[in-house]
Amino acid sequence: MMAAAGGSREERWSLAGATALVTGGSKGIGHAIVEELAGFGARVHTCSRNAAELEECRRRWADKGLRVTVSVCDVAVRADRERLMGMVRDAFDGKLDILVNNAGQLFLAAAAECTGEDYERVMATNLESSFHLSQLAHPLLLRASVAGGGSVVHISSIASYLGYPGLLLYCISKGGMNQLTRSLAAEWAQDKIRVNCVAPGTVTTDILKQVSAASTRQKKESTYALSIFERFFTSPPEFNHFSNSLS
Repeated sequence: MMAAAGGSREERWSLAGATALVTGGSKGIGHAIVEELAGFGARVHTCSRNAAELEECRRRWADKGLRVTVSVCDVAVRADRERLMGMVRDAFDGKLDILVNNAGQLFLAAAAECTGEDYERVMATNLESSFHLSQLAHPLLLRASVAGGGSVVHISSIASYLGYPGLLLYCISKGGMNQLTRSLAAEWAQDKIRVNCVAPGTVTTDILKQVSAASTRQKKESTYALSIFERFFTSPPEFNHFSNSLS
């Protein structure tokens, strides 16, 4: 990110010439990050599992003059991740300045009721995807052309530090993401690739509806978890100004 003296925030900062990949950009935090980065001049590619939502977003972004391309991808599937990074490599001429691992899954269930399939799906979506996409992006990040090197930003959660009844698998996956961030940051510093992690509290996005709906089914555990989450409320735009400062 390049700074210029004086003026508004938009005038002071520019990502002109930068390229970015944001996973899970069709709604919530990811959607806000896409708009922020593109608004500062970056070329952005984003993905989601929902083709219709992606196309609707793409049209809105195009109407705003934002340079955003989209593709369907389930980040829990290894082949989809490899295909996604191949598209990014071709679209951005083999270089990537910013990778935001945002896509995630919130899963609510009592610990004793979680199955092996539940565990595998949550870990694949929230943790394995972040590790694998970072691996795949490494050669592209080495060719980053702005801000002195590439940047990886993982979107973790306050649940990575605190225990929440009914959210065990989510908490484990986000705790692992924090350690992934520390280890990659230490290892990739020599490559001039910055690796950071943002751990927000509850952000008012569609994913919160899952907690609210589940609280009617799992009244005791999930209502308590929701009451703790509500102490850390923010909105996507408020959260986004901070996450953008790390890119």
